[in-house]
Amino acid sequence: MNCSEIIQKDYYRISGKIEKFPLFKGYFSPNFRYIYFLRKAQYSSSNSPLGICYRLILRKLQFKYGFQISPKTIIGEGFYLGHFGTVVINPKVAIGKNCNISHGVTIGQTNRGKKKGIPKIGNNVWIGANAVIVGGISIGNNVLIAPNSYVTEDIPDNSIVSGNPISILHNENATEGYLNNLI
Repeated sequence: MNCSEIIQKDYYRISGKIEKFPLFKGYFSPNFRYIYFLRKAQYSSSNSPLGICYRLILRKLQFKYGFQISPKTIIGEGFYLGHFGTVVINPKVAIGKNCNISHGVTIGQTNRGKKKGIPKIGNNVWIGANAVIVGGISIGNNVLIAPNSYVTEDIPDNSIVSGNPISILHNENATEGYLNNLI
């Protein structure tokens, strides 16, 4: 899949429409503008003049909006940032398709202990405001992580997670009504 197709799918998650030139329609959305330049930086060589330009624009947008997401981060199509402001994702994290991330979210690495490592996040995951996901854990598909949750253990498919310490509730429709315009 090429960069333009992925950007169109990201735009579809926001608007419910497929656009030939989504940047023109989505330019006034800070979240989409950031995703657009993130994707362009991901799909261009870091040594090419265009790749350097995309990374410089992305860096400026990181400071402006508070997103700290590296072009090295593996993110599936249909990525959606709900609100701008302080989203930090480790560059080694892998995120599946149709993932929603709210403001204040941290997805990071743990450097010691039995959960040492980086989280892996599945498809169709909704992550609420101020949630923290850390360690060498796996988040399944169709998972809703409630706001202010602190997740440090594996989460099975079809689950709702909340609290600190977390409680896990099995629910086949965990993200129903939370994820719009799925691809």
